[in-house]
Amino acid sequence: MRINSALQAAIDLTAGAAGGTACVVTGQPFDTAKVKMQTFPNMYKGIVDCFVKTYKQVGFRGFYKGTTPALVANIAENSVLFMCYGFCQQIVRRIVGVDRKTKLSDLQNAAAGSFASAFATLVLCPTELVKCRLQAMHEMQLSGKIIQGHKTVWSVVKGVIQKDGPLGFYRGLSSTLLREVPGYFFFFGGYELSRTFFASGRSKDELGPIPLLLSGGFGGSCLWIAVYPVDCVKSRIQVLSMAGKQAGFMGTFITVVRTEGVLALYSGLKPTMIRAFLANGALFLAYEYSRKLMM
Repeated sequence: MRINSALQAAIDLTAGAAGGTACVVTGQPFDTAKVKMQTFPNMYKGIVDCFVKTYKQVGFRGFYKGTTPALVANIAENSVLFMCYGFCQQIVRRIVGVDRKTKLSDLQNAAAGSFASAFATLVLCPTELVKCRLQAMHEMQLSGKIIQGHKTVWSVVKGVIQKDGPLGFYRGLSSTLLREVPGYFFFFGGYELSRTFFASGRSKDELGPIPLLLSGGFGGSCLWIAVYPVDCVKSRIQVLSMAGKQAGFMGTFITVVRTEGVLALYSGLKPTMIRAFLANGALFLAYEYSRKLMM
């Protein structure tokens, strides 16, 4: 039993890594636009303006700034997330008092995903901080908030350690937790609900690639609609803390609402929703098929 549990965890971890890779490869340009528009909403009129200006100023490579930490972040997050998801499903089964092989309801799966996201946050926060800073480095220089920006992953990492020490990688941890825990309830809930709809009485394991893509896209869309303002605050804390001490979650949230209005919390929503559907569809397709292959 112990070997089977360990093997199952290894399969979930590997399948999660495959899903995380597919997610980044598919959605990185849209994620870059999201971070830029969240952090500097006055610089861009919309998604098209952001893409055009980024291409003119930095070139095509500008869309893939932060890809390395994004890959590390997504592989680490989704590996831990899906491995813990399996464990949390067993915890939920114990809580509700059912057999370990009993299929959970969509709501119970959503609760298990929410629990699992708390563990994933611990590996996600440091890598996402590096990713966000690289993505918005050009705007930080243009706005005069910093004189000279970091151009590589290592230079950002070194800058964080020199300025804030190892704990500096956990700037925005509380807002990341506030985003992940409720967000993944809607993420897994939306995914499982959509799979139930497409299965219409059959086993969910029999679904083909198109229903899985659509279900993953629906789950991702549910997540971002639910927690987008929290993510906007998180991005600002992680990026703007390069220029000096940044207020915490509530302080940043109140400042944005007072000075820029509530709509500022939704800057970059359009590229996020496009990315959410495409990237999370690819994530679940890669996860489910690689998991089936290994099982």
